[in-house]
Amino acid sequence: MNTPDTRIERMRGRLQAALAPTECVLDDDSARHAGHAGAASGGGHYNLRIVSAQFEGLRLVMRHRLVYDSVHDMMHTEIHALAIIALAPSEVKAGGAQ
Repeated sequence: MNTPDTRIERMRGRLQAALAPTECVLDDDSARHAGHAGAASGGGHYNLRIVSAQFEGLRLVMRHRLVYDSVHDMMHTEIHALAIIALAPSEVKAGGAQ
Protein backbone atom coordinates (compact mmCIF):
# COMPACT_ATOMS: atom_id res chain seq x y z
CA MET A 1 0.00 0.00 0.00
CA ASN A 2 1.22 3.52 -0.81
CA THR A 3 1.41 5.74 2.22
CA PRO A 4 1.67 9.52 1.78
CA ASP A 5 5.34 9.36 2.87
CA THR A 6 6.31 6.76 0.25
CA ARG A 7 4.34 8.67 -2.37
CA ILE A 8 6.32 11.83 -1.62
CA GLU A 9 9.60 9.90 -1.78
CA ARG A 10 8.61 8.42 -5.16
CA MET A 11 7.71 11.89 -6.43
CA ARG A 12 11.01 13.32 -5.18
CA GLY A 13 12.94 10.48 -6.79
CA ARG A 14 11.30 11.06 -10.16
CA LEU A 15 11.83 14.83 -9.98
CA GLN A 16 15.48 14.28 -9.04
CA ALA A 17 16.05 11.84 -11.89
CA ALA A 18 14.34 14.01 -14.51
CA LEU A 19 15.34 17.53 -13.45
CA ALA A 20 18.38 17.25 -11.13
CA PRO A 21 17.07 20.09 -8.95
CA THR A 22 19.27 22.09 -6.62
CA GLU A 23 16.20 22.59 -4.44
CA CYS A 24 13.12 20.41 -4.19
CA VAL A 25 10.62 21.13 -1.41
CA LEU A 26 7.53 18.95 -1.65
CA ASP A 27 4.77 19.27 0.94
CA ASP A 28 1.65 17.15 1.35
CA ASP A 29 -1.30 19.52 1.67
CA SER A 30 -3.95 16.79 1.50
CA ALA A 31 -5.26 17.29 5.03
CA ARG A 32 -6.48 20.78 4.10
CA HIS A 33 -8.58 19.25 1.31
CA ALA A 34 -10.41 16.58 3.31
CA GLY A 35 -13.88 16.09 1.88
CA HIS A 36 -12.83 17.40 -1.54
CA ALA A 37 -13.84 15.21 -4.47
CA GLY A 38 -10.20 14.49 -5.31
CA ALA A 39 -9.49 13.34 -1.78
CA ALA A 40 -12.18 10.67 -2.09
CA SER A 41 -10.27 9.02 -4.94
CA GLY A 42 -7.12 8.76 -2.83
CA GLY A 43 -5.19 11.34 -4.82
CA GLY A 44 -3.20 13.76 -2.71
CA HIS A 45 -2.75 17.53 -2.90
CA TYR A 46 0.87 18.68 -3.00
CA ASN A 47 2.84 21.93 -3.07
CA LEU A 48 6.19 21.90 -4.87
CA ARG A 49 8.99 24.46 -4.97
CA ILE A 50 11.69 23.30 -7.34
CA VAL A 51 14.85 24.97 -8.65
CA SER A 52 16.53 23.42 -11.69
CA ALA A 53 19.03 24.57 -14.29
CA GLN A 54 16.78 22.88 -16.85
CA PHE A 55 14.29 25.73 -16.34
CA GLU A 56 16.72 28.41 -17.60
CA GLY A 57 15.19 30.28 -20.52
CA LEU A 58 11.89 28.38 -20.37
CA ARG A 59 8.46 29.91 -19.98
CA LEU A 60 6.38 28.88 -17.00
CA VAL A 61 4.17 26.52 -19.00
CA MET A 62 7.20 24.57 -20.25
CA ARG A 63 8.64 24.35 -16.73
CA HIS A 64 5.36 22.92 -15.48
CA ARG A 65 5.29 20.49 -18.41
CA LEU A 66 8.72 19.14 -17.38
CA VAL A 67 7.50 18.65 -13.80
CA TYR A 68 4.27 16.96 -14.88
CA ASP A 69 6.14 14.75 -17.35
CA SER A 70 8.32 13.43 -14.52
CA VAL A 71 5.30 12.30 -12.45
CA HIS A 72 2.81 11.69 -15.29
CA ASP A 73 1.91 8.13 -14.32
CA MET A 74 1.03 9.27 -10.78
CA MET A 75 -1.32 12.04 -11.93
CA HIS A 76 -5.05 11.51 -11.38
CA THR A 77 -4.46 8.39 -9.31
CA GLU A 78 -1.93 9.20 -6.57
CA ILE A 79 -1.75 12.94 -7.24
CA HIS A 80 -4.98 14.91 -7.53
CA ALA A 81 -3.46 18.40 -7.42
CA LEU A 82 0.09 19.73 -7.69
CA ALA A 83 0.80 23.42 -7.08
CA ILE A 84 4.18 24.26 -8.62
CA ILE A 85 6.72 27.02 -8.13
CA ALA A 86 9.44 26.29 -10.70
CA LEU A 87 12.50 28.53 -10.73
CA ALA A 88 15.80 28.64 -12.56
CA PRO A 89 18.92 29.09 -10.39
CA SER A 90 19.47 32.58 -11.84
CA GLU A 91 16.05 33.64 -10.55
CA VAL A 92 16.84 32.49 -7.04
CA LYS A 93 20.21 34.24 -7.00
CA ALA A 94 18.57 37.41 -8.28
CA GLY A 95 16.07 37.21 -5.45
CA GLY A 96 13.24 36.50 -7.85
CA ALA A 97 10.59 34.65 -5.93
CA GLN A 98 7.69 33.28 -7.86
